Amino acid sequence: MLRRLALTAVVSLAALATAVPASTASGPVSSGSVSSGSPSSGPVPSAVPTTGPFAAARPSLGPLPLPVPPLPGFLDGGEGKGTGEADEVLTRLTVSVENTGVAGADGTFELECGPTGGSHPQGQAACDRLAEAGATRAGRQELFRPTPEGTMCTMIHGGDASARIVGTWEGRAVDTTASRRDGCEIARWNSLVPVLPDVR
Repeated sequence: MLRRLALTAVVSLAALATAVPASTASGPVSSGSVSSGSPSSGPVPSAVPTTGPFAAARPSLGPLPLPVPPLPGFLDGGEGKGTGEADEVLTRLTVSVENTGVAGADGTFELECGPTGGSHPQGQAACDRLAEAGATRAGRQELFRPTPEGTMCTMIHGGDASARIVGTWEGRAVDTTASRRDGCEIARWNSLVPVLPDVR
C-alpha cells in the first residue's frame, strides 16, 4: 500500500513539473515579441521589406513639377506656334487654276514648304515667295486677303483666269480665290506669282 502511494506521488510530481514550463511559455504575448516556444525579449523584426522590388512605398517628397506649356501667341511673336511644331510642315497648300490660256498652267497642284514638296511646277520659287511675304507683318496680313468691298478699282480686264488656294500657310488657315477681272484683282494675282502662274 505504501509503495502504491509513493508511486502515485512521484507520477503527480512529474506531471506537475512538465505543466509549469508549458504554461509559462504560453502566457500573454506582449506587443513587439513573438511566442515561438521560448521567451523572447527583443522587438519583432518587420515583415515588410525595406529594399528590393517588394520594398514598401516611400512617402512622396512633394508634387512632381508640371511640364512647361507652349508660349501663348502674344509671347511667341504672334505666330501661334507652340513647342513640338518645329519639325512639322507648316505650309501645305492646294492651288487650283483654270482658264489661264497658258500651256501647263491650269490644273490642281499641291505645294509644301519646309521642306519643299508636292506637285507644284515651281515649288521652290513659290515657297521662296511665301517666305518673303511671311517675313513682314504687312506681307502676312495682305498676301491672301481678298480685295475689301467698296475698293475703287480700275476697270481693266486681265482675262478669264481664276484660282483658288486652300490649306495652311505658316500654320495659319488659308482659303481664298483670285481672278483678273479688274485692276485690284490683277495686282493681287501678280503678287501671288509664282504661287499662281504668271499670265501677263
